[in-house]
Amino acid sequence: MTPTRKKRLYLIAAMVVGIAIATGLALKAFNQNLMFFFSPSEVAAGKAPQGQRFRIGGMVVKGSVHRDPESLAVTFDLTDYKHTVTVSYTGILPDLFREGQGIVAHGTINGQGQFVADEVLAKHDENYMPPEVAQMMKKSGGKEGQ
Repeated sequence: MTPTRKKRLYLIAAMVVGIAIATGLALKAFNQNLMFFFSPSEVAAGKAPQGQRFRIGGMVVKGSVHRDPESLAVTFDLTDYKHTVTVSYTGILPDLFREGQGIVAHGTINGQGQFVADEVLAKHDENYMPPEVAQMMKKSGGKEGQ
């Protein structure tokens, strides 16, 4: 093998290794930022990942919102009209958050089976329903306007 061919072979091998490393790092970053959506029924069935962030969506149960007067802590129930999951959140809720409203929350499940949200998103007008929530509600047979 001539020195020029040997040099080209090393260059190609280095490029292949570099591309493989870059692809591996990109896939790892993508996997860490991937967040799945689950309904309250799926969470109640144990299909949601333990110790991993995910999104949950549904309707806020009327009469279930309890605010701590000493802090920004709030707990409420979220339902898909089949199952209900208790959500706890500490922070300022969106202006459009209210009982009977569709929401999507990001967070994790704690040891007691309660969803601990670090972000709560509410629909932005009376006609809008997040696509995941609308599809889940349609599948469960619930009424979106309840």
